[in-house]
Amino acid sequence: MGHHATPLHADNTEVQGVATSSLAPRYRWTILFCAWMAFMLSYVDRVAWSSVAAPVGQSLGLSVSMLGAFVTAFYIGYVIANVAGGLLTDTIGARRTLTFALIPLGVATFSFGFTNSLATGITLQVIMGLTAGADYAAGMKVIASWFRSERGLAMGIYGTATSLAVVVSNSTVPTISQTYGWPIAFHILGIATCGWGIACFLLLRDTPTKTTSEPITRAEVSALLKNRNLILISVAGCCGFWATVGFGAWANALMTKEYGMSPVKAGAILAVFGVGAVISKPLLGLVRDFLGTRSAKILPIGCLLCFSALLVVFGQCSTETMFYIVAPILGAAAYGYTPLLYVLITEAAGTRSSGAASGLSNAMWQLGAGLAPMAVGAVYAATRSFSLSVYTLAIGPAIGAALLALLTPMHRPEPNA
Repeated sequence: MGHHATPLHADNTEVQGVATSSLAPRYRWTILFCAWMAFMLSYVDRVAWSSVAAPVGQSLGLSVSMLGAFVTAFYIGYVIANVAGGLLTDTIGARRTLTFALIPLGVATFSFGFTNSLATGITLQVIMGLTAGADYAAGMKVIASWFRSERGLAMGIYGTATSLAVVVSNSTVPTISQTYGWPIAFHILGIATCGWGIACFLLLRDTPTKTTSEPITRAEVSALLKNRNLILISVAGCCGFWATVGFGAWANALMTKEYGMSPVKAGAILAVFGVGAVISKPLLGLVRDFLGTRSAKILPIGCLLCFSALLVVFGQCSTETMFYIVAPILGAAAYGYTPLLYVLITEAAGTRSSGAASGLSNAMWQLGAGLAPMAVGAVYAATRSFSLSVYTLAIGPAIGAALLALLTPMHRPEPNA
């Protein structure tokens, strides 16, 4: 595989003709907003069930053990769709892919409000996953096409969609459900998602020029699968997500069980963790743009190493004050590496193949996200140790940093038009 480790290039073939663009350069911020809003809405649809699972599950007659079945069903569809959606994006373009993904997602989300059985709910969640998974790669593709010198900042802003989606979902869905009934909450989400799918079709443009790129070829897909840099970034991201998602899934429960904290106090600590995450994404993306080529792999390596070390520190905390001090810094490291990896992916694959590359890599990342909660649960069940459970997570980012150290030199994207 070593002979495929060619240096990453600045997407010269993709930017020819940008200077003759008929669209004003400032329109790229409208493009970013369209992609960001699509990503956020699809993520709200994804996590909405978790915010009302307990009361709604009881009304549907579901056992506690079956509440996670809907999440698993969504996850199955989501992973499949990441790969397929990436290929579709590079075939028909980001604008069409986002429209074709959001409208069916909206219909499925709206229909989920009529769920009256486990089988119906699981079926609709799989469909929701299959449609929601396509929007991530489409957003990555269109941002890579429109942003060059400011790509890090754009990817950082794009990444805040998931963090904000959790806040939006938890602050609106339970309230609407309690006031009007949970089906209405999903009906509203479904209508909003369909509406934004139509908006994307009207507002999005695949590139700053009127020209559209040719569909990705089988040879180009094969080249992606042999791209050493892309493979390293994908596996490193999997290791990072192992810790990010594993921490998010278990931190509240571990603090509650180990130190007898109330769920409210543990939740407040995680809220501070989330604030650090939201701030770090665009900030580190901006730093990446400023430092350019010099920071291509050094910045994400440093972020992952800090993440690993801070997890060890967090595992040693024992008082509420200590948790509050460490949590925001940990949150910044736990999510700050993601936009840095987004940029690396588009540089490793080139803008032309960035959709497929994003989908393939995200599918790999979700593997780490899916395995970590089970692994931490097993460690805690066997040891009853808060520290060892957190240390289990800390191994992932350390391995990810080591893998990124093996990347070949990166080249900074060309300036914006």
